[in-house]
Amino acid sequence: MKKYKDVLKNRQDAAIKLQDVIPMQRVEDEDWVFISVSKGGLELASLIRGKLENRLDCLFSEPILAPNNGECEVARVSEKEEIVINEELVAAFEIQYDYIYGEAHRRHEENILSYIYQYRKGKPFLDVEDKVVLLTDEGSETGLKFMTALKTILGMKPKAVYIAVSVLPSDVLELLEPYADEIFYLYAIDDYVETSLYYEELENIDEDRIEKLLEDKK
Repeated sequence: MKKYKDVLKNRQDAAIKLQDVIPMQRVEDEDWVFISVSKGGLELASLIRGKLENRLDCLFSEPILAPNNGECEVARVSEKEEIVINEELVAAFEIQYDYIYGEAHRRHEENILSYIYQYRKGKPFLDVEDKVVLLTDEGSETGLKFMTALKTILGMKPKAVYIAVSVLPSDVLELLEPYADEIFYLYAIDDYVETSLYYEELENIDEDRIEKLLEDKK
């Protein structure tokens, strides 16, 4: 089995390599909108964008965890209150849908709204109708962040939706492919463990950095 551990140095390294697989001239000419699905993805999107003036935003979302397992994500809700459910896990844990929808509302009210006010100063999410959107993240372990973002963004009637991600599981790539116009990635890994394993260094993104990136969005 090929060893993927530390295959990327850091987000800067990942961004440079992704610039080689993303059609950057089209990104500029067609004024693609960069939308991250995580804090680390926001930093990566900024690095990929570089000196271009394309708009940049973050779609906030929160996990919904199994009631008896605080580490198992069974669904996710976005800031637009779109919900994506892992039906297999919900069935396996015999979770009621009332619980999912109740938790989604609570997470939105208690967490997501605070992110919007803190990081975006209460401003609404970018209007992406008839725009070309590039969803970004530094990795994807289950695909739920991307699936939630896809459901949310597609509901806003964009012109096209692409994904840029450094590393992801092979089965997640197959899951996402029918919903995105194209996926730009560096490594699709069969026995995926966790995203941090594939970077030598993956620094935490502090709150000031997030605020600055979103303040500077075009």
